[in-house]
Amino acid sequence: MPAWLQLMLDSFWPLLKAGLAFTVPLTLLSFAGGLILAFIVALIRLFGPKPLVLIVRFYVWLIRGTPLLVQLFIIFYGLPNAGIVLDPLPAALIGFILNVGAYNSEVIRSAIESIPKGQWEAAYSLSMTRGQAMRRTVLPQAARVAVPPLANSFISLVKDTSLAAVLTVPEIFQAAQRIAAVTYEPLILYTEAALIYLIFSSVLSAAQTRLERRYGQHAVFTEGQR
Repeated sequence: MPAWLQLMLDSFWPLLKAGLAFTVPLTLLSFAGGLILAFIVALIRLFGPKPLVLIVRFYVWLIRGTPLLVQLFIIFYGLPNAGIVLDPLPAALIGFILNVGAYNSEVIRSAIESIPKGQWEAAYSLSMTRGQAMRRTVLPQAARVAVPPLANSFISLVKDTSLAAVLTVPEIFQAAQRIAAVTYEPLILYTEAALIYLIFSSVLSAAQTRLERRYGQHAVFTEGQR
């Protein structure tokens, strides 16, 4: 067996284990927290008082206008100068949640705004409050619009978690770096890490396709009916 293949076989489980132990939980927790934050920010942008609107607009502008890597460095390496010291995993989690929240808030806001005013008026004509109209009429329709971009954001987040390696979080890429430092075979190890990310992303892409088809079944119109 070629030496490079033997190395890939020997390192596959440590890399996969790092992915299952750190990359997957970090992705899930970051996306869940970011989605909650995004929903809150979107609602404030749409219905909140002006002072809060200005604050969340500044937050979205700041996060979207600066690199994620810089944000992670500020949280992990910069905040200790202000007396705030965080462990690597919580620091990465906070950074990803803030990033996901800013980007996905625009997705959710756009999805809600895409619902015609007639849907709101129909709900009000049935004596629904704004909250009831949102829950029962608007959000179910907005979810169909938001699912594809949110799913793309989730898949991108899986790959972005590799940036947590700079905070010494022992996820896939960090594990590959450690093995490469011992074996002096960075090309093989980094290629294998890329393949594992590709496997994760491919599985999620397949799940995204099924999810979009499921929501598509409930669409009001199909292409043939328009």
